[in-house]
Amino acid sequence: MSSNPLLSTAPSSSKAYDAIIVGGGHNGLAAAAYLSKAGRRVLLLEKLEQPGGAAVSARAFDGVDARLSRYSYLVSLLPQQIIDDLGLCIRLARRRYSSYTPDPGGAGRALLVDNGDATATAASFAAVGAPEHEFQAFTEFYAGCRRLTEALWPTMTAPLPTRSEARALAAGAGAEDTWDAVTGRPIGDAIASALQHDLVRGVVLTDALIGTFARAGDEDLQQNICFLYHLIGGGTGDWDVPVGGMGAVSGELERAAREAGATILTSADVTAIGPGGVVSYRHAGAEHTATAPWVLANVAPVVLDRLRNAGREGGAAAPATRNPNHLREGAQVKVNLLLKRLPRLLDDRVAPEAAFGGTFHINETWSQLDAAYLAAEAGAIPHPLPCEIYCHSLTDPSILSPELQAAGAQTLTVFGLHVPDRLITADNNDQRRAELQAAVLASLNSVLAEPIEDLLLTGPDGNPCIETKTTLDIERAVGMPRGNIFHGGLDWPFVEDNTPLDTPAQRWGVATDDPQILLCGSGARRGGAVSAIGGHNAAMAVLESGTPAAHPGSLG
Repeated sequence: MSSNPLLSTAPSSSKAYDAIIVGGGHNGLAAAAYLSKAGRRVLLLEKLEQPGGAAVSARAFDGVDARLSRYSYLVSLLPQQIIDDLGLCIRLARRRYSSYTPDPGGAGRALLVDNGDATATAASFAAVGAPEHEFQAFTEFYAGCRRLTEALWPTMTAPLPTRSEARALAAGAGAEDTWDAVTGRPIGDAIASALQHDLVRGVVLTDALIGTFARAGDEDLQQNICFLYHLIGGGTGDWDVPVGGMGAVSGELERAAREAGATILTSADVTAIGPGGVVSYRHAGAEHTATAPWVLANVAPVVLDRLRNAGREGGAAAPATRNPNHLREGAQVKVNLLLKRLPRLLDDRVAPEAAFGGTFHINETWSQLDAAYLAAEAGAIPHPLPCEIYCHSLTDPSILSPELQAAGAQTLTVFGLHVPDRLITADNNDQRRAELQAAVLASLNSVLAEPIEDLLLTGPDGNPCIETKTTLDIERAVGMPRGNIFHGGLDWPFVEDNTPLDTPAQRWGVATDDPQILLCGSGARRGGAVSAIGGHNAAMAVLESGTPAAHPGSLG
C-alpha cells in the first residue's frame, strides 16, 4: 500500500488509484483522458451498460436502423482546444439556417433567419410585419453579444476570472454595455429595449429559456446565465450537428481515455463515497472498494451528496450542497420522431428543407412564452406548448441506414419548453407523458399543412416511431435529478470578487467542501451542455495540485 496518508483509510482488500471518476458521461471521459495522458492511474465507474451518459446515440425504435441523439442534440460549447489536446476525431457540421419561426398571428407567414443571405433574412422580417429597422436592430443586438462572448470564451478552459476581471475583458472588447445588459439586470429588459416585434423578441428570448423555468424579467437572472451559455460557444454561439450522432462525440472521448490507459468499468453502480477517497461500488455481482487521493464526481451535485451520506459511518450526514442552483428543476419534455419525409408547411413560400435546416421554433413568440410560463406555474401543461425542433438527419444523413436515406426518411427531435418537473410525479408520469406527447404533436400540427401523425414511420412491431421523455423519465434513465439537463441551475462563468480562490479546485471552479472530491460534470461552474469543460477543468485542478502519481505497487 502507498505511504500517501490520504490512502490510509482504505481497506486492505481495496485497489488504489491516482483518481477515481464516478460517472462516465462525456465530462468524466474527458477527465479520464486528460489524467491518464498525464500518467495518472484512473478508474472510471459508470452505472449504465455503456459510457456517454446523456451524450449518446441510440436505436430508439425496435428494428429500425436509425441512431438518434436521444437526450442531447447539438454541440456548441466543446472547445477546439479539448478536441486537439485529446486527439479527438470529431466532425461538427455547420447549419446554414439559424432558425425558422411561423407567425401564429398570420397563417402562412414565418421568419426565416438565413446565415447565408442577409437580404433574404431582411425580407423575411418585413414579411412577418416587423418594423422597418427591426432586422438592423436584431443584427446589432447579436453583434454586441458576440463581442462579449468572444472576449469571455477563452476563459472557459482557464482558471476562473473574477467578476471585475471578466468585466475588464468585456470592456476591452467594446462590449461593456452588453456586459451590463447581460449580467446586471434581467435579459428581458435588454431584449424589449432593442426589439419591438413580438415574434422577433421571442426568437431571442428562447436562448434564455432552454432547460430553464424562468420569465424574461426574473430578478435572480437565471435566464440571463442560460442566455450567455447559449451564445458563448466558440465565441460565436453556433450550434453544430455532430456527424455520426452525439454518440460519436462520447465514443471518441471513450477511445481517448482507454488508449491513454484509463480503466473504464461499465455496469458499475457506485453505492457510497466515504471520507479519505474511498469509493464503494457493485460490479459483476460483487461488492468492491477502491481508493484514491482524488474522487471526481461526474454526477449531479445532489447525487454526490447522496453518495457521500451513504459513505459516512454512523449515519452522520455530509454537508448538503450549498449552491441553491443545484436544486433547480428541469423544465422540458423531449420527443424523438422518425418520419417518412419532411412535412409540408402552411408557409408554402419556404421549402421544408430550409425550415427544418436550422432550429424550428413553434409557438415561441414573446407573449406565448410568458403565457406558457404562467400556465405551468399554475400547474397546467401550456397550450399551445412552445417547442423547438432539430432535424439532425438533414445535416447528417449518416445516422440513418442507406435504405432509410433512399426512402427520404428524416428524424425530428423536439424540445418542449416550460414543462417544469413539478408537474410530474411517479403516480401521474404515464398520463403526463401521453398528455405532453399530444401537446407536442398539436403544437407541430398548428404550423403544418398535414398532420404529423400521418408521416410517422411504423416499426416492425407495428408501433409508430415516436418516443417521449418526461423529466422523470430522464432522471430515471440518466440520473439527472428532477430531469434537469444541466444537473441543476447554471452559474456565471466567473466568480464574485470576494470569492476564495486559494486552491486549484477553487480556481478551476470544481471545488466541494471536501478537498479530495471535485465536481467534474455539468454541476461544476462552467458546466452544462455537451462541452467536456467540466471534465477538463477538474483534471487541470488535479494536475495543478502537484499530487504525484501513485507508486505502481499501490495497485492491488
